[in-house]
Amino acid sequence: QVQLVESGGGLVQPGGALNLSCAASGGTFSTLAMGWFRQVPGSEREFVAGLHWSGRNTNYADSVKGRFTISRDTTTRTAYLQMNSLKAEDTAVYYCAADPLGIGRESDPWSSWGQGTQVTVSS
Repeated sequence: QVQLVESGGGLVQPGGALNLSCAASGGTFSTLAMGWFRQVPGSEREFVAGLHWSGRNTNYADSVKGRFTISRDTTTRTAYLQMNSLKAEDTAVYYCAADPLGIGRESDPWSSWGQGTQVTVSS
């Protein structure tokens, strides 16, 4: 069983940046696809970004392409979501997810989830 803990959320002004972290324990980290999702109260959870288990391929929602970057550090067992040029509409709770041998797409059967971290973009 993989346990995930997110950190790095907070309040940032429009145009600013945040770097979310997702620390993983359990499982074999180097064979996990990692993903980031977000959810606004009253709305469904939305796919943001995914990283193939090999680390070679990434996928992004159209709304964040060119602004967000997903990455991982297998040494520290941590996944990251670098968020630049933040907009008010990026405000949400951000969740980290993992999928053994996944390809990092929204349709993956994401089997492990973190508890979420709040990101608020406001002036």
